[in-house]
Amino acid sequence: MLTVTNPTTGMVLETYPTLSVDDINQRITQATNAYQDWGSARLSLRCKVMLGVAAKLRERKQALAEMMALEMGKPIREGLAEVEKAAWCTEHYAEQAAVYLDSESIESDAVQSYVTYQPLGAVLGILPWNAPLWLAFRFLAPALMAGNTCVMKHDPNVQGCAQLIETVFDDVCAVNKVPAHIMVNLTVATEQIEAAIRHPAIQAVSFTGSSAAGAKVASIAAAEIKHAVLELGGSDPCIVMADADLDKAADIVVLSRMINAGQSCIAAKRILVEAPVYDDFVDKLASRMEQLVIGDPLLDDTQIGPIARQDLMNNLHRQVADTINAGARCLLGGEPLHRPGFYYPPTLLVDVEPGMAAFEEETFGPVMAVMKVDDFEHAITVANATEYGLGASIWTNTPRQKRQAILRLQAGQVAVNGIVKTDPRLPSGGIKKSGYGRELGPQGIREFTNAKQVWIG
Repeated sequence: MLTVTNPTTGMVLETYPTLSVDDINQRITQATNAYQDWGSARLSLRCKVMLGVAAKLRERKQALAEMMALEMGKPIREGLAEVEKAAWCTEHYAEQAAVYLDSESIESDAVQSYVTYQPLGAVLGILPWNAPLWLAFRFLAPALMAGNTCVMKHDPNVQGCAQLIETVFDDVCAVNKVPAHIMVNLTVATEQIEAAIRHPAIQAVSFTGSSAAGAKVASIAAAEIKHAVLELGGSDPCIVMADADLDKAADIVVLSRMINAGQSCIAAKRILVEAPVYDDFVDKLASRMEQLVIGDPLLDDTQIGPIARQDLMNNLHRQVADTINAGARCLLGGEPLHRPGFYYPPTLLVDVEPGMAAFEEETFGPVMAVMKVDDFEHAITVANATEYGLGASIWTNTPRQKRQAILRLQAGQVAVNGIVKTDPRLPSGGIKKSGYGRELGPQGIREFTNAKQVWIG
């Protein structure tokens, strides 16, 4: 039985029975059978279905956003925007799949030689709770438009969202008279997922989550010789140089760190500020953070909702306490709020140093860790001193520093004078313990295809 707890109240919201082994096998078989028609369907039909899914998401946007607020605490206005982004992603792949999957001619000793991108079959997506709609469709939209069918295992805490997503597909497929099981949902506990990965019909795995869990998924997939894409944890550095537009940088840094109550893999987590502007920039951060509205995520004016689960809040507070005990100063927040639910306030830690918990570990909550750096070289060294490599950013108006940061920051994506974000048009992913493979963009849709070489004599 999966139990969903409302993080706003701390009370049980709903329970869901888990599937048996036979049920899991049946669902995977349904997706495998649906592939026989979907994988060979005209691209125009896939496009029509996926555009219908995007429209249905928008039609049910309010219900989806409210479910996210209830299950994991996302403020309603962020939830509405997330549904829009999921619909946009779906539309993007419907419109661009023909370009992304077009065969590529390559000259060789053949009369004709080229690479064609063909679907693999049924693929498995293992998804986290922090962006229930966006992360689902970041997996579903490209995989389905490539001609695969999808088996979705969502986080136990967002089963209502998972069922709403499945209903969207069921309704659209029924209208368009296409196989009903191009997307199937597995209501299973985490410990049951190994069997799904090992199922002979599953051709590849997409996983988004922690680095520790990703290592387990990767080892199982590797043992079965199955392709995997891993988008794992991050401790993204954001460098602020003395010549930056400090007000704009402060606005974006606070947005990046505090959106979704800080529960984002690609949030700016380690803020590295050049010494001459350190105190001034800290003041700007504090003045912005103390104005953020904490409250019920179902209310329109709420900017910071609760942490998704009690255990996550407890671990976040342990990281904050350990960092303060190691010598950092806490200018804002630093203690769980004394109210029902799992509320942690915007917390500003300054004078953070390497070796402290907030520097070394991924902090998944509204906690900003700020460190003073001497100069550009020091900033690059500190930024790269992490086992993670998901995203990174720099604020500077010096052309050389921009170029050098792009070349030398060890991350899957780098933003210059802007926010690290995901965009359906651009590939996203990490290096080091932040994972491998890419989602989104043309690279993302090709991850779950057979890049077949064709040689004609």
